[in-house]
Amino acid sequence: MSSANQSFLRIDWSRVERVFYMTAPAPCPYLPHRTERKLITALDYGDDDAFDQLSWSGFRRSHEIAYRPACPSCNACKSARIDVARHHPSRTQRKILRRNADLSRSVQAARCSSEHWALFDRYIRQRHGDSEMALMTPDDLRMMIEQSTVDSGLFEWRDAGGNLRACMLFDAMSDGFSAVYSFFDTDETRRSLGTFCILDAVCYLADLGLSKLYLGYWIEGSATMDYKNRFSGVEVHDKGQWLAVASLPSSS
Repeated sequence: MSSANQSFLRIDWSRVERVFYMTAPAPCPYLPHRTERKLITALDYGDDDAFDQLSWSGFRRSHEIAYRPACPSCNACKSARIDVARHHPSRTQRKILRRNADLSRSVQAARCSSEHWALFDRYIRQRHGDSEMALMTPDDLRMMIEQSTVDSGLFEWRDAGGNLRACMLFDAMSDGFSAVYSFFDTDETRRSLGTFCILDAVCYLADLGLSKLYLGYWIEGSATMDYKNRFSGVEVHDKGQWLAVASLPSSS
């Protein structure tokens, strides 16, 4: 990383010195006419406690780093999670669960296959064809899935014929899972698979007695992020604490 584009802070994190870097200003990919900066730090292999602490403070993992928005004049991006005990599916969400009752869920090691690539490639081209992710190669997907310093895995959902319909890459935490990325069969529109993946992951966590599903960042006013607020029990990290969305102060 170029020192011209980075600044760093040394912070005592859980009594272990950790180096944080600030990225250079860049256009915000979610809200127009805004500038994005991120605070990032390297993750060490096997340091799951530090990953938990960072996640509880609003950080997310990408490959071997943790990052958190640190924009100079905006606090719109807030880390979101579902409190499993407070989650109650809506009538529409219960219908989605019933509609996908024929799918079987399995938990797999975080290993990328040609089957994963085929599903991911179709998903990206149909849902996010104008994004940078549309330029990803099979090697890029393999790195996204396999290059992790923490305990990661894959949810797979298959139909009765064994066809792969949806996947969710997740990181294991002491209190639940952090959903890194989901992709699914976009031809199966009636199934609402994006919503189903989250609902079924919450069901799995409830069965395990774990309490949180971390969803990444929720951005009020961003159409691509608004779906995260459609689940009951959603909390967001704001000013150092986790709050129910309804308890957030007005951003106006």
